[in-house]
Amino acid sequence: MGKRTAFIAALLMILSAAVCGCAEIEISEVMASNGWFENGHAWDWVEIHNTGNETVNLSGWFFSDSKKDPAKWAFPEGTRLKGSGYLTIFCTDEDCKTSGSGDVFYTDFAISAKGETILLSDPNGKEVQRLKVPEQYGCISWGLPEGGSEYGYFETATRGKKNEKTAYNRRTVSPVLLLPGGFYHDPVVVTAQGPENAVIRYTTDGSTPGVRSKVFPAGGLTVKKTTPLRIRAFQEDAVSSETVSATYFINDVPGTAVVSLITDDQYLFSKKTGILVKGNGSIPNYSKGWEYPVNIEYYNRAGQNEINQIGTFTASGHSARINAQKSIALYARKAWGKELFEFNPFPTRDYSGYKSLLLRSANSDYSATRLRDIVASSLAEGQGILYQDYEVIQVYINGEYWGHYNLREKINKYFIAQYEHVTEQSQIDAIDILARTGTDQFLQNGDNRDWLELADFCKTKDLNIPENLAYVTERLDIESLFTHAAYEIILGNVDFTNVRIYRVPGGKWRYLLFDVEACWRGLDRTPLEYYIKPVKGKIQGFRHEPLNALLNVPEMKDRFLRRVSELLATVFRWDHVEEAFDRVIAQLEPILPRHIKRWGNMKLSNWKKNIRATKYYARVRPKKIPALLKEAMKLSKDETETYFGDTLRLLEETNKAP
Repeated sequence: MGKRTAFIAALLMILSAAVCGCAEIEISEVMASNGWFENGHAWDWVEIHNTGNETVNLSGWFFSDSKKDPAKWAFPEGTRLKGSGYLTIFCTDEDCKTSGSGDVFYTDFAISAKGETILLSDPNGKEVQRLKVPEQYGCISWGLPEGGSEYGYFETATRGKKNEKTAYNRRTVSPVLLLPGGFYHDPVVVTAQGPENAVIRYTTDGSTPGVRSKVFPAGGLTVKKTTPLRIRAFQEDAVSSETVSATYFINDVPGTAVVSLITDDQYLFSKKTGILVKGNGSIPNYSKGWEYPVNIEYYNRAGQNEINQIGTFTASGHSARINAQKSIALYARKAWGKELFEFNPFPTRDYSGYKSLLLRSANSDYSATRLRDIVASSLAEGQGILYQDYEVIQVYINGEYWGHYNLREKINKYFIAQYEHVTEQSQIDAIDILARTGTDQFLQNGDNRDWLELADFCKTKDLNIPENLAYVTERLDIESLFTHAAYEIILGNVDFTNVRIYRVPGGKWRYLLFDVEACWRGLDRTPLEYYIKPVKGKIQGFRHEPLNALLNVPEMKDRFLRRVSELLATVFRWDHVEEAFDRVIAQLEPILPRHIKRWGNMKLSNWKKNIRATKYYARVRPKKIPALLKEAMKLSKDETETYFGDTLRLLEETNKAP
């Protein structure tokens, strides 16, 4: 009887294992410091593999990074993993709208790159696998090699596919270039040093060195022309090292600050994967939001190197992406080494570093002046409104001259957090940033409900009622709104719908001065007539109801007109504006011949004509504003004199037409 009972119990255990498939399910690969972006995200991920031949039902199975809470996350009902199949759990550290399905799933927690234990349990809470994940290298996966029994680091991540057959327990120490990158009058000999028993390999075309790349010469490499040099150390018992890069500029004196980008050609110009080309798809490559690794060097005006690090890059801009010279956004990513660009290229800022930067190719001013946006934006310094600072630079990509760019601060939650002194990550994540209508389509970060309610309120309510006015002023920074509108009107920015507003937690909605390169092109009413319109009006969805409604309140109308007059009499005096022009022209004009030779999209003579015309509009337009406002706002002669009389008499002296 006892033998029969034991036999039945053993048989039941075997059948149970076959049904649940516990023995066949394993955590096969982990990436806990991910810098490879897919669909705009670089989440941690965990790969689950079914090593058996039969499909396993994973409905109700649990995955967790907490021993105290092994049921932290569950596979949804209907989850099945085919024999020999793989599925991925993306560990997002975000609120997930879905748990996923098929072979892709999402948790709301992340895996620590410093190392931690992860758990896989069956629906009954029985632990199937407990795996202690060690500290992770950036952008290197860790897992179980194909046919192996010990976990280790892989040379190449293979999510969703068979793992490599070899895994390692360490990574090779990075080699060192003994001659720093920089500017040299004559050819140089570059030497390198690596760990013992390592082979150093190199490339000079921007590509990442691999096992088939040339061995770095023991006596050094002679560099005779501007060259992007990349080296990497290889050892048989370790994952290859990080790539070390530097640009050597030979007999090249650019005359401005320089950004040098070094990256694989496939990320730049491949029709399938390159982000600086259109590609063959219905959606252009440069509009797909792809983000790739790139080595970034910054040399200041004196030629001194301030950063040399791997980050990531994307194509930037909207309609201007069709231009041959694309705008490029740069990001510091911890997975690639550093989470900050630890330098400050902007003279008016006191920040110690940046999360991201923008290489702007002048976009719609691409072949006209290339300076309208930076000159106009710089006029906002000290006026209580956030704007993007600039530095005139030249860019090299894989050693090739890429022309003039304007280095800019990039608008995102970190940029706003710096300006508003927000330091807690949870508060930074909660910053609201909206564009144009502020609807979901134009929600850049955070939440838009309060703004939409505010705009709708202004559209339908009389703000002369004190309670209604209080509702608006408690939510909207009136000075920011009036200053922004005044700048747009005085500048004559015809791209008036491209607006950014933001709100930090506990704060009011504020405006940024943004994308004003379509300014100083005429003396007419644009865009004034689109700001001073009935509350019902919408121009391309731009929500200007708050300004319209406030201008119907006498005290607010008075405040707005006084702000316009103040800016006209100070910021837009020609001596002040001319100084801003001259600062940029002094840097830009000497480098334009080389830029024009590179791109062939303009003539220097035409540029000079455009500069003269732009200066004329910048000089004369301020004198036209009082009359334009008088007509648009139906001001009386006495009102016009009260607000603009002294200012206009001043401008007649300071802003005389040449």
